[in-house]
Amino acid sequence: QVHLVESGGGLVQAGGSLRLSCAALGIIQQINTMAWYRQAPGKERELVASISSGGTSEYVDSVKGRFTISRDNAKNTVYLQMNSLKPEDTAVYYCNAKGSWSTDDWWGRGTQVTVSS
Repeated sequence: QVHLVESGGGLVQAGGSLRLSCAALGIIQQINTMAWYRQAPGKERELVASISSGGTSEYVDSVKGRFTISRDNAKNTVYLQMNSLKPEDTAVYYCNAKGSWSTDDWWGRGTQVTVSS
């Protein structure tokens, strides 16, 4: 069983920064893609950023140039550095990790990010 443990959320003013962390704990054979999703009230969950085991990253257009995803494969940990935060970034942020099998699709419990104007 794999558990994803997120940390780093909180309240910040517009223009500020936060860094989210997500550690995968448990018996892990292999983690391929790691990603951050977010869900704002009344909206669907959306993919914010993803990163492959080789370090290739992708971002949703709305965060390009402001957010940076990175990972430490030795620690099975993924990070999301969020700069120049905007009120519209307010959401619950969820960590996701995928392994080698289709059933290896793990989610964290989420961490709240609130950006005040």
